Amino acid sequence: MKIGNFDLSTDGTYIIAELSANHGGKIEIAKETIKAAKEIGANAIKLQTYTADTITLDSDNDDFIIKGGTLWDSKKLYDLYQEAFLPWEWHKELFEYAREIGIDIFSSPFDKTAVDFLEQLEPSAYKIASFEITDYELIRYTASQGRPIIISTGIATIEEIQDAVDICRAEGNHGIILLKCTSAYPASLEDANLLTIPNLAETFGVISGFSDHTLGITAPVVATTLGAKVIEKHFILDKSIGGADADFSLDKEEFSEMIEAVRDTEKLLGKIDYSMNEKKKKSRQFSRSLYVAEDIKAGEVITEKNIRSVRPGYGLHPKYLKDIIGKKITQATSMGTALDWKHIN
Repeated sequence: MKIGNFDLSTDGTYIIAELSANHGGKIEIAKETIKAAKEIGANAIKLQTYTADTITLDSDNDDFIIKGGTLWDSKKLYDLYQEAFLPWEWHKELFEYAREIGIDIFSSPFDKTAVDFLEQLEPSAYKIASFEITDYELIRYTASQGRPIIISTGIATIEEIQDAVDICRAEGNHGIILLKCTSAYPASLEDANLLTIPNLAETFGVISGFSDHTLGITAPVVATTLGAKVIEKHFILDKSIGGADADFSLDKEEFSEMIEAVRDTEKLLGKIDYSMNEKKKKSRQFSRSLYVAEDIKAGEVITEKNIRSVRPGYGLHPKYLKDIIGKKITQATSMGTALDWKHIN
């Protein structure tokens, strides 16, 4: 499966830098963030496409006041999204800029109008945010566009995840990626439950990955060891920009360290390999093998005293020791000689 030109089966882990609200209300900051993501080696930059009016209601009712121990408690939902949203008129310029410098770009739509708008920009994929996984009509409409669809599972029941997958497949869309996500900002390590990543792939027959809201870079590295093919994390050019997501975003230096750690992890994981390559063959000189441990006369009986398993590895394999005990040496052989079948009668 590919996202843009990136093949998830052969090209490693697809790393997404989430711009989200980290633009400070300035398109220049958004473009600099895209440039920085490219420079540090991210595979994609991801936007969010909504307005306050497409995602919530401008209501002062208590239901619309944020509470529950979040970073945004006591703020009205409408006001939060009005502050955080990325203007739609920026999208075309940002898409063109990302493609010009060679980094993939796509977005999370939050209603059908956003999907229609983004289709004009031909994104390489779509992302369904955790809190939208219960919006089945949004998933259906997004999946019907035929592009790879990445779905965060942060607040979903297992039945809702199955529903989302079934909806995509019913639309003929089998390019499904499910991301393990903890929808807390920031998320605690104890709530990460990264063992869910391989289980998502096994249970639903899809590619799985990780949308990370923990602090630091440990979680994405562990996720990579567990088979995550996609890593998504919030990226900010500089935390001094501030904004709704700044506290749980990685800055350029931190994100760069994360990417390097993930790439090193990929190298460490490598592949299942029992082959005897040249490095292994060379190292076998330091393995044990059978050597003459003291001078032996022709016709003398081989014992565990005069033949021993020692380093280096140029003699017979130690597995033959029991087979040759009691046999006779064919010729006078000095101590330190690598034992060979020609020495044995």
